[in-house]
Amino acid sequence: MKKKLRILFMGTPDFAVPVLQALVDGPDEVIAVICQADKPRGRGKKLSPPPVKILAEQNNLPVYQPASVRKEEFLDQVRTLNPDLIVVAAYGKILPGVLLHMPPLGTINVHGSILPKYRGAAPIQWAVINGEKETGITIMQMDEGMDTGDILLPVVLPIEDNDTAGTMFDKMAGLGGKALLEALELLKAGTLKPIKQDDSLATEAPMLNKEMGHLDWTKSAEELHGLIRGLDPWPSAYSFLNEKRCRFFVPEVVQDTVSEEPGTLCQADKDGLLIATGQDYLRIREFQPEGKKRMTVQAYLCGASLPVGEKFS
Repeated sequence: MKKKLRILFMGTPDFAVPVLQALVDGPDEVIAVICQADKPRGRGKKLSPPPVKILAEQNNLPVYQPASVRKEEFLDQVRTLNPDLIVVAAYGKILPGVLLHMPPLGTINVHGSILPKYRGAAPIQWAVINGEKETGITIMQMDEGMDTGDILLPVVLPIEDNDTAGTMFDKMAGLGGKALLEALELLKAGTLKPIKQDDSLATEAPMLNKEMGHLDWTKSAEELHGLIRGLDPWPSAYSFLNEKRCRFFVPEVVQDTVSEEPGTLCQADKDGLLIATGQDYLRIREFQPEGKKRMTVQAYLCGASLPVGEKFS
């Protein structure tokens, strides 16, 4: 199969933008883009288009924003477009089987983990939270399950100690576009071999919520290190000092025997905040005091002080 593929792309947020850009720059034809509706943003609650829509319009691609992907009206639109293949990258809604199997080549997804680990809505964040040393992109054939379809092409990416969910999103979005183009070339050459997932190895990556960020200082510094990085930039990790919320970023594990109670602020200087945990200490180099912007601890201490010896709750 050497002909140009007619590809219908489905995606919505920033993660999907480099994937769509790779398709636009690639040898195949993007016939249309499906994304979620414009949403109100900012203080004025002005309707703003999703990032994928902006890129699509810049490239003069038709854009559809259906309220439901299950209604016959939308399914008829897809039939009229007559795609050879649907490509999905973080569209944000469960797709019905009738849509997934409509094109001759079915529907493939750019998923942000090495399946079967981290099936679900937040695979990148959970890999960081759980202290994984590597993750990656899986190009997969979609079925009606939650990321349960056949693996087409996995590409591994290391997670560095200073990586956050935010930095990994950027790395993996770019990797997703490259992996997708490689998979499409293999598909057209007839050498893309589907591999069944081993369900016994599957783990879940459910959506995040704000409450997850409330730090439990009785946990080890290593666990808190992963959680803070995995929740950066959203929803972010936090604790309270004198009933004021502090959000924490750029953590570092300091291995040493702890004599103070977990949560005790042991040191506050240009190197950061040193806080006792259930095992080892945690140094925080950036934080966001209540009502202020995110900043380095060093910058904050130029005009304020912190009560060493008191406890974060």
